[in-house]
Amino acid sequence: MDIAVIGSNMVDLITYTNTMPKAGETLEAPDFALGCGGKGANQAVAAAKLGAAVMMVSKVGEDLFAENTVKNLRQFGVNADNVTVAAGTSSGVAPIFVDDRSQNRILIIKGANAHLAPADIDAASEALKRCRLIVLQLEIPLPTVYYAIDFARQHGIQVILNPAPAVADLDIQYACQCDYFMPNETELEILTGLPVSTDEEVIRAGQMLLGRGLKNLIITLGSRGSVWMHGDEVHRVEPTPVRAVDTSGAGDAFIGCFAHFLIQHGDVAKAMASASAYAACSVTGRGTQLSYPDADTFHRFLTR
Repeated sequence: MDIAVIGSNMVDLITYTNTMPKAGETLEAPDFALGCGGKGANQAVAAAKLGAAVMMVSKVGEDLFAENTVKNLRQFGVNADNVTVAAGTSSGVAPIFVDDRSQNRILIIKGANAHLAPADIDAASEALKRCRLIVLQLEIPLPTVYYAIDFARQHGIQVILNPAPAVADLDIQYACQCDYFMPNETELEILTGLPVSTDEEVIRAGQMLLGRGLKNLIITLGSRGSVWMHGDEVHRVEPTPVRAVDTSGAGDAFIGCFAHFLIQHGDVAKAMASASAYAACSVTGRGTQLSYPDADTFHRFLTR
């Protein structure tokens, strides 16, 4: 395996609406879609669709969604041998509401994801040791995230930590052990308590985290592009302009693509540029994983 994703899977329940209902109001929405998502699974699928050899360590519930989730991962080329059932729980679900401006609002019910434990990492340890990169998010328990970081350090494996959804009590010392720390601007604001509405404010907040010992800080800014900060250097990547249809999962598309190209050639700036274009391509279609292009489709997008 090139990449191991230790993280969440979700069932996306996507409602497309022209108007969000007010309290006590019932509205008819024009469309609905059911899909597979979750930050961990999204990132794994994005990397696998581009050709990376990806394995996943995750939990599903004891319900109708579980079999479909595993089938979906394997369909996209992700090794799901270490996706196991948490007895007596539901699978994770994410009701998503997308408005007519392509902005999304998401609720997350972790379900089985809350039961992913250090013991699951131990059970997958022999396969994990053969990976070159571990990708983590925060839709699983923090002790499991910290255990995975310790495991990676012990075995010389690079780590990407995507602090999403952000939690203010994230142990910064563990974040500093990761090779790449990748929040978006909202997560950066929660982690630092600083405003991030302008590029200057983003840089100031980033410098605060770097001052605490982070190695490489990559901040995704949606339609404003992305920023890589390390030491005293700031490298900006401009966004790829497209007409957005659905922005759900764009940040996960970025991280999965970045992981793939980082493993391929190790050039961070080039991997970010590719990831920016890949995320832009993903928002031109509906849904999360289904909107992620494979390698051929992405190549055609780039040539256009």
